[in-house]
Amino acid sequence: MSRYRLVPSQEQEAALAEHCRHARFVWNLALEQWSMWRPGRRVATPSYGVQSVQLTEARAVTPWLRAGSQIVQQQALRDFRQAVTNFYNGSHRRPTWRRAGRHEGFRVTGAQSRRIERLSRKWGRVLIPKAGWVKFRLSRTLPDAKSYRVTRDGTGRWHLAFAVVPEPVPAPGNGEVVGMDRGVVVSVALSTGELLTVPRLRRTERARMLRLQRRLARAKRGSNRRGRLRAAIAKLKSREVDRRKNWVEQTSTDVARRFDVIGVEDLRVTNMTRSARGTLDDPGRNVQQKAGLNRAILANAWGLLVARLEDKAPGRVAKVHPAHTSQTCSRCGTVDREARESQAAYRCRSCGHSAHADTNAACNIAARTIAAGRAVTARRDLGLSRSAKREPQLAASV
Repeated sequence: MSRYRLVPSQEQEAALAEHCRHARFVWNLALEQWSMWRPGRRVATPSYGVQSVQLTEARAVTPWLRAGSQIVQQQALRDFRQAVTNFYNGSHRRPTWRRAGRHEGFRVTGAQSRRIERLSRKWGRVLIPKAGWVKFRLSRTLPDAKSYRVTRDGTGRWHLAFAVVPEPVPAPGNGEVVGMDRGVVVSVALSTGELLTVPRLRRTERARMLRLQRRLARAKRGSNRRGRLRAAIAKLKSREVDRRKNWVEQTSTDVARRFDVIGVEDLRVTNMTRSARGTLDDPGRNVQQKAGLNRAILANAWGLLVARLEDKAPGRVAKVHPAHTSQTCSRCGTVDREARESQAAYRCRSCGHSAHADTNAACNIAARTIAAGRAVTARRDLGLSRSAKREPQLAASV
């Protein structure tokens, strides 16, 4: 997804904020209708076609909705239906309520989305319904997209994103395989010995963040002072997020250019970072420790890094089983839980091999990737597939 920085005027910003409110209102209405359904009820939830008719009737009797863009409101219904479909397919979580200040954005599709002009080498403009031509910073080549999304982050910055499939990074063709071990202290360790860490806030920025959070805890709810403090904290957090995303883009591009095959652990980051609070009847254990681990995993961008690698190097990212990668000696293959002396030190008690613990795990990931590749190559050379190997067994059982 190609994203650009929007620079709207004060009047245009008010129109964009109104679009966000309309899209959020329509989404929440559709979610309320869908939430009423329960197993066993005879009446099904309204389909997209029925909801479209209801939206037209609501616009006829509601001046606030009628003053907005029908394209934006109609697209909010389409987005909700797609979210429901993804939920039933098992690829996404259940759709949730959209809240002001957190879910600020809308999408535009159709002929309006193609009205994009290049003004100069650094600037372009896009035609947004009810807002007119809005300038944006031309930081990269304009894509050929049929839709775009306008969003606002916590610091009030507006962004324009085009839904396009990124061009893959060409493979170097050197046949090299690399293993990547993701960690908390060291963000990524490569089997080549490189240790990469996500840039965080500087020491002075962390101290300022702590002071602001303490002042926020003492501020009165609903006061102007509390609003200013929240805006200052959001600005610092957005700075950290921008650095993390920039690091992910640079790291993924560099790895995709240097290696033909990239081995990573098959980790389900979404399940790993779920809360351990539990319920009132069955409360969780070590909730604060688990919350700290969740924050550390998300701060090191485990899932985003692999997702961007799969976008830039499609078909070249191999996911291997993560069992015992940090407890296995990369030289002799001995599995020993006590061999990891600390977070960074690994010393095998069988062969005496010593290395950085994360680098040792990355070497094991690379070895498993190579072994899996050899197995696939051997089966392909023999002309056997999984179904072909099972055919004699099925015939014998009959």
